Amino acid sequence: MANEEKEKVNETEEQEAVEAEVIDAAPSEESETNNEGSEQLAQLEQEKNEMYDRLLRLQAEYDNFRKRTQKEKEAASKYRSQDLAEALLPVVDNLDRALQTVQDEEANKGFVDGIRMVHRQLLDAFENQGIETIETVGQTFDPHLHQAVMQVENDEYEPNTVVQELQKGYKLKDRVIRPAMVQVNQ
Repeated sequence: MANEEKEKVNETEEQEAVEAEVIDAAPSEESETNNEGSEQLAQLEQEKNEMYDRLLRLQAEYDNFRKRTQKEKEAASKYRSQDLAEALLPVVDNLDRALQTVQDEEANKGFVDGIRMVHRQLLDAFENQGIETIETVGQTFDPHLHQAVMQVENDEYEPNTVVQELQKGYKLKDRVIRPAMVQVNQ
């Protein structure tokens, strides 16, 4: 019996040792599980932040695209008559020249009146589309609006002032279609 008791004591001690190892091992397994969970949580948090940043960037890109296309549409509608105006400017110039050379004769009166009416209609159509002539004579020379063809010395005008208009200039709203050809005082 003494042997049996010794064996039981040894078995009990061994069992207690195993249980102690299991108890000691359990917290480390739990801490490993916690570490893995923390790492996964951190990784998921980082992925969420990256996705959120991408979402914000995409939203900003879309807003910029929408604003850009809106501006392009507005510009296209604002300047839609520019090509037609550019094509008709030589016609208006020729009508201006024809009216300047007209002599007041009764025989040509009806014809000249007709040309004046057509000229006036073209200018009215330009005005309705937002096309206007550029002011020149007496104005300070502006290289954005005027094209200096000649320079003269004239005491009647200040330096850098337009003295004579050689060809009319036109602008469509705020855009210059054709600068005015002018003579400028030195």
